[in-house]
Amino acid sequence: MSQESFIYSFVARGTMILAEYTEFTGNFPAIAAQCLQRLPSSNNKFTYNCDHHTFNFLVEDGYSCCVVAKDTVGKQISIAFLERMKADFKKRYGGGKADTATAKSLNKEFGPIMKEHMKYIIEHAEEIEKLLKVKAQVSEVKSIMLENIDKALERGENLTTLADKTENLRNQLRFRYWNFRNLRYSEMNEGKGEDSRV
Repeated sequence: MSQESFIYSFVARGTMILAEYTEFTGNFPAIAAQCLQRLPSSNNKFTYNCDHHTFNFLVEDGYSCCVVAKDTVGKQISIAFLERMKADFKKRYGGGKADTATAKSLNKEFGPIMKEHMKYIIEHAEEIEKLLKVKAQVSEVKSIMLENIDKALERGENLTTLADKTENLRNQLRFRYWNFRNLRYSEMNEGKGEDSRV
C-alpha cells in the first residue's frame, strides 16, 4: 500500500467535525461532510463509493470516525484504521473533553495522531489482513459451533420428548396389562363358578 491510500480522515460528534487530517487537496472533505449529514445515528459501519474512493464511517455513541481511501484499499483495512483511531480518541478524550469540544478544535492535538495511525495501518496492512482473515475464520468456527450446540440442544429436547413418550407408552402398556390380567382373572373366576354349579 502506498502513502496515498488514505486521503482524509476525521472524528465528529454528531455532525460537527472535531478533528480532521489530510495532506491532499480536493473535494473529498466536502463529500465526506455531506455523507456525515446523512449517516444514521445508530452504532454501525457504513461505506459509500464515489469517484474511485471509498468513504468509510464508524459510528458509535454519537461519534463518527471517517476515512477516505482509494477504492483499491480493502474495506477491512479501512475499518481497522477507524477502529484504531476510535480507540485512541476515546482514550484521550473520553473523559468529557470531546463532549464540549468545538468544531475542529482538536485538529492540532489529534490531527498528527490520525496521520500516525494512517502510516501505521499502511505499513502493516499485510499483517492486518492476515489477522483479519484469522479473526474471520475464528468467527466462522464459533458460529458453526454455536449452530451445532443449538442442534444438540434441540436434539436433547427431542430426546426428552421421546423419553416422555416412552414413559407414557410404558404406563399405558402397564395399565392395559393389569386390565387384561384382571379381566382374565375375572373370567377364570367366573369360569370356576360355572363349573362348580354343574
